[in-house]
Amino acid sequence: MKRAWLKKGWAKFWMRYSGQSHTGRLSTRLAGWFYPPYKGQYALARMSASGYISPSASVYARKLTLGKHVFLGDGVTIFDRTGGAGASVIIGDEVYINKGTIIELGKGGSLSIGDRTTIQPNCQFSAYTGTIKIGADVQIAPSCAFYPYGHGMAPDKLMNEQPLLSKGGIIVEDDVWLGYGVIVLDGVRIGKGAVIGAGSVVNKDVPSGAVAVGVPVRVVKSRYKNTTAG
Repeated sequence: MKRAWLKKGWAKFWMRYSGQSHTGRLSTRLAGWFYPPYKGQYALARMSASGYISPSASVYARKLTLGKHVFLGDGVTIFDRTGGAGASVIIGDEVYINKGTIIELGKGGSLSIGDRTTIQPNCQFSAYTGTIKIGADVQIAPSCAFYPYGHGMAPDKLMNEQPLLSKGGIIVEDDVWLGYGVIVLDGVRIGKGAVIGAGSVVNKDVPSGAVAVGVPVRVVKSRYKNTTAG
């Protein structure tokens, strides 16, 4: 009991100084000495309004807003290729972004994530040309990918010279659950409370409360009585 009290006291002391600065990163490292790795670090995020940013996370974004008690796990990368020229990342309170997830911003892109959303490991958010808006209380399984743009395919240009095209941004409303390996494409809205099955490719809107699966995705049933499959 005494050992547990000392461990928690040590962590709370150092988490008072946590944050994005070099000093904050050092304090986070010290706070985590007696805590297990990976999701064992969640407890540290709850100890400080400044949240937990893993010492191995890479953050390069001038217009970054972090809510209270945010968790950025090992190897999480937030990278703004525009150098802050209009692109922004807004992360709400108690958002947990786990190991290896990459958030990348390009010209015309931005990203927002609502409160209490959890993103499991190795997801990819590529906010180029279009925006990505993730609601509150969303559950995103590992290895999901979000692309609010596509590439041109004109025959007279190399593929790496093709312009980026977009049908519009991506909107994922509140309380959505995305299974493992879901890919969400440009111009798509996933309605509140929808469930997307593992491995699906979402290339069209999914209504609220729908359960949708497949490549391309199709609605197979509804969580609500007033929504029909299609």
